[in-house]
Amino acid sequence: MDRRNFIAGCLGLPLLAQAGEAQAQAGLTKMIFPFAAGAGGDTLCRLIAQEMAPALQRTIVVENRTGGDGLIGIKAVKGASPDGSMVLVTTGPTMYLLPMVETTPSFDTAKDFVPVSLLARFEFAVVISPTIDAADFKGFVAWLKAHPDKASFGVPSNGTIPHFMGSKLEKDLGIAMTRVPYRGSAPIINDIIGGHISFGITTLADALPQHRAKGAKIIAVASAERSPFALEVPTLKESGIDLVADAWYGMWLPAGSSPEFASKLGAAANAALAKPEVKEKLTAIGLIPVGSSAEGLTKELAANTAFWQPIVKATGYKIEN
Repeated sequence: MDRRNFIAGCLGLPLLAQAGEAQAQAGLTKMIFPFAAGAGGDTLCRLIAQEMAPALQRTIVVENRTGGDGLIGIKAVKGASPDGSMVLVTTGPTMYLLPMVETTPSFDTAKDFVPVSLLARFEFAVVISPTIDAADFKGFVAWLKAHPDKASFGVPSNGTIPHFMGSKLEKDLGIAMTRVPYRGSAPIINDIIGGHISFGITTLADALPQHRAKGAKIIAVASAERSPFALEVPTLKESGIDLVADAWYGMWLPAGSSPEFASKLGAAANAALAKPEVKEKLTAIGLIPVGSSAEGLTKELAANTAFWQPIVKATGYKIEN
């Protein structure tokens, strides 16, 4: 080999390396979940990723990009190349509440993302200590009015559905209450049991173990109908409160992604959710698999945005960013 050919070959090595990397990336999709490993959504991701990979003929790796109440992971996918190499799975509330509460929204869900599919629903519950003399939600409201100095409630974090559920309950019931933000559901339940707060609003799945063990008492669920996980518990609607608030996980691609790939991805996700073994594992952790079309996800997002926007605005709550 002469000197010119040798140099040309060396100069071509980076191009060959880039081509090889591109070919490798073509068969890899990172499923970004913007919250910690071990949560229900994380389990959802890992279950469906395992089932979707063969159908898509791609390797799917679940990656937890935590921080900023979901913003770190959302921004990662927002800025990703629209080549199918990165997909976002997160809760619906992160996609419609965060743009409402940030002083300068970090993203616009409709403009920055391509909808793929709804994945699973989960429910919220109102939980009290069993030592409180109240047989149901109406009885608890009477107790709160009789003990206004004890009207404090815990939420998993500020700026969440439980936060704004509490604000709406406060307004509808005409009772001034103190909101106590926590980091997750477990410390809320512990403080309810310990008598440090009167009640909590958190996910039904997180409250059920202590409810069943008689350590805490679920007095209402916020879903439209009674939960299949706790049929004995009335809804807020049944309890005289005009409030329906559930939440869900959805899947999105970055803006500019191929509609064909989005459709293929959604079909694979729906097929995974329909498998009996996947359904069984999801319901065991309090998730209700649903699946949908991209249009179904868009409609769900729009309906939730329309419902919560005036409630959130009325609170005046904002995150400085």
